[in-house]
Amino acid sequence: MSKFDNDRVMPRYMIIAVVLTLVGFAVVGKAFYIMTAKKQYWTDVADRLKRDSVSVKPKRGNILSCDGQLMASSIPEYKIYMDFKAGGEEKDSIWQEKVDSICMGLHEIFPQKTAEEFKQHMEEGHKKMSQHWPIWPRRIDYNTYTEVKQLPLFRLPKYKSGFHEEEFNARRRPFGSLAERTIGSMFGAKDSARLGLELSYDSILRGTSGLTNRRKVLNKYMNIPVTLPVDGCDIVTTIDVNMQDLAERAVIEELKLIGGDLGVAILMEVETGDIKAIVNMTLCPDGEYREVKNNAVSDLREPGSVFKTASMLVALDDGVVDTTYAVNTGGGVYPMHGREMKDHNWRRGGYGTITLPRILEVSSNIGVSRIIDDKYGSKPEKFIEGIYRTGLAADLKIPIKGYARPHIRMPEKDKYGHWTNWSKTALPWMSIGYETQIPPISTVTFYNAIANDGIMMRPRFVKSVMKDGKVIAEFPPEKVMERRIAKPQTIKTMQTILEHVVSQGLGRKAGSRMFKVAGKTGTAQIAEGGGYKTGIVKYWLSFAGYFPADNPRYSCIVCLKKSGLPASGGGMSGVVFHHISEGVMARNLKLDVKDAHDTASVQIPDVKNGNILDANYALRQLGIPTNKSWEGSYSKGNPIWGQAERLPKEIAFKKVEIEKGVTPSVIGMGAKDAVYLLESQGLKVRIYGRGKVKSQSYPAGKQIVPGSECSISLE
Repeated sequence: MSKFDNDRVMPRYMIIAVVLTLVGFAVVGKAFYIMTAKKQYWTDVADRLKRDSVSVKPKRGNILSCDGQLMASSIPEYKIYMDFKAGGEEKDSIWQEKVDSICMGLHEIFPQKTAEEFKQHMEEGHKKMSQHWPIWPRRIDYNTYTEVKQLPLFRLPKYKSGFHEEEFNARRRPFGSLAERTIGSMFGAKDSARLGLELSYDSILRGTSGLTNRRKVLNKYMNIPVTLPVDGCDIVTTIDVNMQDLAERAVIEELKLIGGDLGVAILMEVETGDIKAIVNMTLCPDGEYREVKNNAVSDLREPGSVFKTASMLVALDDGVVDTTYAVNTGGGVYPMHGREMKDHNWRRGGYGTITLPRILEVSSNIGVSRIIDDKYGSKPEKFIEGIYRTGLAADLKIPIKGYARPHIRMPEKDKYGHWTNWSKTALPWMSIGYETQIPPISTVTFYNAIANDGIMMRPRFVKSVMKDGKVIAEFPPEKVMERRIAKPQTIKTMQTILEHVVSQGLGRKAGSRMFKVAGKTGTAQIAEGGGYKTGIVKYWLSFAGYFPADNPRYSCIVCLKKSGLPASGGGMSGVVFHHISEGVMARNLKLDVKDAHDTASVQIPDVKNGNILDANYALRQLGIPTNKSWEGSYSKGNPIWGQAERLPKEIAFKKVEIEKGVTPSVIGMGAKDAVYLLESQGLKVRIYGRGKVKSQSYPAGKQIVPGSECSISLE
């Protein structure tokens, strides 16, 4: 007999089959319902959990100085927010318990706002249940971001705490405003170049964006790369940081001394055309000088007497005069086609009859204008063709937005033979630097060509492009014109004359006792707000030249704008040229250490206060005796702070104890020690000047409020 009881088993199987069939129909029905009625809802949910083709920004390339120092680089910055809906009830309970400590922590990080103000602000966002409530209105750096991330609640994962951030790729210049308008800048939060080399080489620096897909897996977003971003390349400029700093300081010091409105300086390497320094300083409403505009490449101005060199170069090259040619300049005033031409010393009786070299040495307006008017008056187009031949009107193709080409007009006649854009006075005044519009970069390029034996080099701002430390593209030195700007003998003659301008002419203050300098002074009147009679008359003071004259290495132009007299190109711009040239040449001096020994010199140096352990080590290595009355070693704490006193035969150190939480005195310290000591005590430091600390805004002995700012002035 079979043990299988059909009457009892089969009904159970039937029930199971019916149930499974009904479940199957339910699953199919639910799937059909989701596919139709709920399709849009679940599509929206899927869109929130995944994103296809998310753009991944590449890292922008760096801008480097000629010796590889960073002049512009990208660093991350953040804006921080709170999502009060994230985390649910668990997060809310933690928030209610920790809100006071969170706000106190935010106050310590951002002392500009009190803990109570933070609490009111955050409670407002909590009341609105905002999902993107700004915790701090401005961007913060990575270090500050990590401090905020360590606060209670914020240290939890994003989906639990609600704390989240928005990252930006910020551009920073380690040397601050140094060559600011030339290096360039970016537009705020946008990855968009604004000006300078940042804009000109944007396609190289920017790189190529990548693509990634985002999927939410186990409450976490996972990035699935599709195309990796390609970081931007680095560009190596021709700017020398030390020369740039030297030129800026020289220009600003002279502007402050004379009360100037604007200062421009360009330092150029003769052989290559490399721009080693470029300065553009404008007087701002607050009395400080800053780079507002790249005047060196964009300002079209009447160059003044520095143009006379080009006028005489053309006349000499055409053979219409030679160095023995003499001109009667009279008493300093000469009638020129109905207008009076005056020399700068006309009140003192003028120069009388002088030769062509002396005309340039004393910058005689009458001498230059009489030569050009006598020799080219009937054919002014021949003179302008000669000027074009010198390259002064050439398009230099400067890779900086805002560059303005020189404007030197060519005489034109109508079909009846009448001049349409010319007058009899145009040529005499053009020959001395008026009625033309030339940017300083073109003028210094012309003088650089004279220093380079007539070969005009195009100004070069970028030497190469690098990727991962390897050079992938180079921009070699380039000539503006294949031919020389004048005959070799003419160039030699002009080199000698320009050297005499400095040694025995009006350019004496630009000279140096250490090496020979050649160049030309220039002083031009400029009218603002109207003509020379109705507007405000200011002065454009220039000195353009090169050094050392017997073996030219650098050419330089300095231009200053000021109101009122006295105004002297040689006595003001020439002084700046002198400081720049001597500073540059001093960097290239290589002397034997024995040459520094002098029996009359002070053998015991002046030592700054600060880390006396380091100072003691350095002095002992140099063989300079120090006192034995202080104790300290690395094992007992490093650094060891103290004061230094110079005695006749040794340096005396005195140890100073630093009390935690109390502002130490940093008077007499160098910037490095002062900043380290103050920041280790919880202060934020701002530095002004160079040398030793002369004053500190947060007084010594005061209890420190962490995050407060202390300004220190150095001299």
